[in-house]
Amino acid sequence: MTILTACRRTGGHGMVHNMHPFTPVLLSCCNVAGMSVVQEFVGHGIGKVFHAAPAVLHHRNWRPGSMAVGQTFTIEPILTLGGRKVCTWPDGWTVVTADGSLTAQFEHTLLVTADGVEVLTRVAASQAAQQQQVARD
Repeated sequence: MTILTACRRTGGHGMVHNMHPFTPVLLSCCNVAGMSVVQEFVGHGIGKVFHAAPAVLHHRNWRPGSMAVGQTFTIEPILTLGGRKVCTWPDGWTVVTADGSLTAQFEHTLLVTADGVEVLTRVAASQAAQQQQVARD
């Protein structure tokens, strides 16, 4: 099962009852690959202000929450090839893993619909191919 399939399966009846349905799927993928998820950074709601509530955690948690049809949010985990702990540099902005391991971050913006979740940031295969060609040129 993919992360987005897990999100879709919680939809219907106007609510996503488990705000973090993708977390077990994300973590199982990471565990198989020997990766960790950095817990200090979260996804968020998209609203009238930047980084609106709710905070969308990318690790196992039992915080209650639900979202209504029409709400949007991001999932944007940071995955690391080592431990999940991070350190902030003296500049107050740069964050690195405590063990120096490599990381990757991705983000999708999702819209809660009556049928589940629509991925607003999905790129069509033809667009992806064009972007890759531009990057090569």
